[in-house]
Amino acid sequence: MNMLEKFSLQGKVALVTGASYGIGMAIAKALASVGARIVFNDIKPDLVEKGVAAYKEAGVEAKGYVADVTSEEQVAALVATIEKEVGVVDILVNNAGIIKRIPMHEMSAAEFRQVIDVDLNAPFIVAKTVIPSMIKKGGGKIINICSMMSELGRETVSAYAAAKGGLKMLTRNIASEYGEFNIQCNGIGPGYIATPQTAPLREKQPDGSRHPFDAFIIAKTPAARWGEADDLGGAAVFLASSASDFVNGHVLYVDGGILAYIGKQPK
Repeated sequence: MNMLEKFSLQGKVALVTGASYGIGMAIAKALASVGARIVFNDIKPDLVEKGVAAYKEAGVEAKGYVADVTSEEQVAALVATIEKEVGVVDILVNNAGIIKRIPMHEMSAAEFRQVIDVDLNAPFIVAKTVIPSMIKKGGGKIINICSMMSELGRETVSAYAAAKGGLKMLTRNIASEYGEFNIQCNGIGPGYIATPQTAPLREKQPDGSRHPFDAFIIAKTPAARWGEADDLGGAAVFLASSASDFVNGHVLYVDGGILAYIGKQPK
């Protein structure tokens, strides 16, 4: 097999959770571009419908399902349906996630638990559900969407940082526990990505200057720009393909160098 063939996902079934838009959709499109068959879920029927339409417009055939990834029962039904209608899941991308930006002393325990449930418990639930069939088939790939908050703290994101730090360790433990079954579990840690959700943070100010947060991110990133969702595609294809068969328990940070950089010295 030549090197290009190692990156092929022809015939592979890829489940990308929460991929009706945004980063999840960008990753799914990248996987589809090298041959993967895409299935995805979302919690709301209208989001699934919009997602299927967006994939179709982009020339990607994708099957969408309504399922709450925090529910063991719904995930079990989802995976059983995918196996029946499409095939065994070869590649799982745990992308679904939420964030609540609330100062810790103002955050309720219920709000904290909700973030943990979606960002940490759900990846555990979906992974444990697909692993038995991966073992029977002889292997598989699990990619957890981690974060720079898997490594760093920041004000107002205590629950998110706790969840993403836990997800990093879950990634390592899945690699440790199931590596002998030819299952590789790795993470992708996006930097600050330009999405519709972050657009207000990048708007020019009335005087033409950058938004303060935009200026902060640019100053902290050696690449001197926000990432694009498409910047995550190469990492996803690598970690989903046989090119990464001896890469396990690693988090690949796609952050423009921000985690490696202490920042510019004040003038």
